[in-house]
This record gives sequence, structure tokens and C-alpha cells, in this order.
Amino acid sequence: MAEETARANGIEIVYETIGDPSSPPLLLVMGLGMQLIHWDRELCEQLAERGFYVIRFDNRDSGRSTKIDARVPDVRRAMIGLSFDAPYLLEDMADDAFGLLDHLGIDAAHVMGASMGGMIAQTMAIRRPERVLSLTSIMSTTGERRAGRPKLRVWGVLMRRAPADKQAYVERFVHIFRMIGSKGFPLDDDRIRELAAATYERGHHTAGTGRQLAAILASGDRTSQLRSVKVPTTVIHGRDDPLVPFRGGRATARAIPDARLIAIPGMGHDLPREVWPQVVEAVVETSRRAAPAGVA
Repeated sequence: MAEETARANGIEIVYETIGDPSSPPLLLVMGLGMQLIHWDRELCEQLAERGFYVIRFDNRDSGRSTKIDARVPDVRRAMIGLSFDAPYLLEDMADDAFGLLDHLGIDAAHVMGASMGGMIAQTMAIRRPERVLSLTSIMSTTGERRAGRPKLRVWGVLMRRAPADKQAYVERFVHIFRMIGSKGFPLDDDRIRELAAATYERGHHTAGTGRQLAAILASGDRTSQLRSVKVPTTVIHGRDDPLVPFRGGRATARAIPDARLIAIPGMGHDLPREVWPQVVEAVVETSRRAAPAGVA
């Protein structure tokens, strides 16, 4: 289906749907600086084949959704524990997602989020549990400072301004994926380069990524709030994630009552094709805990 635009929560959100609208909805929430295309189309189709109505979208400040008119905060203050003002928080991004569901006429959905998207998905389950049928949090964390801090060398690369030139942008994108990606699985260089070019062409926005990072840092620790989450939850995390360490996933699973933790050896901060079957089965199993007869 072609991309569409929803007016939601005071902004425009670009989204795409895959599958039968009468099937149980599955909302996919992507991570920092990423776009809806970073949920691989083939993975989305596999989820649709298992009986979901799949919805993927660009968060605010990424892809083709609204770019917020605000300066980029000095996130270095947050990195050393000082206070700072962020233009918006993860709560606002969660409300964007709820606004998109409203636009689609959906009362409640299964929600899967990756990295920052996992944080947004967690926030959705905290804020409006009646609208979240199940939660799958991938390579994410609780917001507690010690649980999910990346290595300094990774921070250094991520904090650099992206090149304006397309070829240079693609090379930087590949370099980052080689740094944070899954060392235990084959690297598909051609696929990454194609994805990098598509990301550039759809509209990468460095300032937007900075504001999203500020939202993460300013939103604080969700651990105590996650203890109130009652929706069926699965946490998926790579054992070898250099960006959000495995302890972030473990802390998330410990915080949410009855959450299931799936630890994947060799997986870094990406979703290699080899782990898709495990992810799809986890989403199906988690949804069945919410609605046993809902998904085949």
C-alpha cells in the first residue's frame, strides 16, 4: 500500500499499512533517527501473513513526518547529569502513535518497538494500557542511566553531523551499521547500502535526530512505572548489542511483571534477516497471551 499522511496530535504522520484491515492491528515503532522503511517490507509481510494488520510509520522529526520547529538541545548536559530543556518527551511521541491509531479508527493494537521505539512502546503501555493489547520491546531499555548506556566510542560516532553529500552519507550509514550491527550474523552490505540510499532520499534530518535523542534523555527512568504494566510483554535483546547493552533488555524484562525475555547470541543493535523467524514467532506468541483466538 502507498504511504499516507495522518493529521494526529497536532502534527502530520506519514504511515503505511500492510495486510488485511480486519486482522488484529500491529503497530511498529522505529528507533532514533530511523524511518518506517527500517521495518523491512519483507518482515512486515511475514507478520501480515501470520494474521496481523501491520502499521509502520515515521516518528515526528524523522522521514516524511513533521519536523518540529525547535532548536536542538545541548544533550551533552544530560550526558553528565545536568538538567536541560527538551522540545518534547517520549510521552509526546507515544501520543503521536495513539493519534495515528485514532486516525485509523483503531481502539487498541499490539505494539512492537525497536530501540527508541521500544521506549515509546513502553510509554504507550504505561500511559494507556487499555489501548495496548500486547507489547514487544526490542533492543531497548528502561531509561535508567546504568542499564543502557552505549560505549563512548559508539556515542562519538552517532553524535557527529551526517554528511550532506549522498555518497558520503551512505558510507557513514554503512560504517555505523558495521559498528552497532550483529557480529554473529553475515553482514548484507548491498542491503544496507540500498537502505542508506533510501533513507537519504526520503529525508534524513540530523536536527530531528538530535531532538529525538533529547527526548530520550529528558524522559528519565521508567522502571517504577513499568512495574504497573499488565499487558502481555516480550523483551528481545541481542547478547552482543554495543549500543544498548544487553543489561538494558534484562532490566526491562525484570521491571515488567511476567515479561518474557528472549536473549539472542550474536545479535547487535539491528534486526538481521536470520532473527526474523524468532521475532515473528515471539510477536505471535505474545499476542496469543492477550487474545488466544486472535492470530493464527
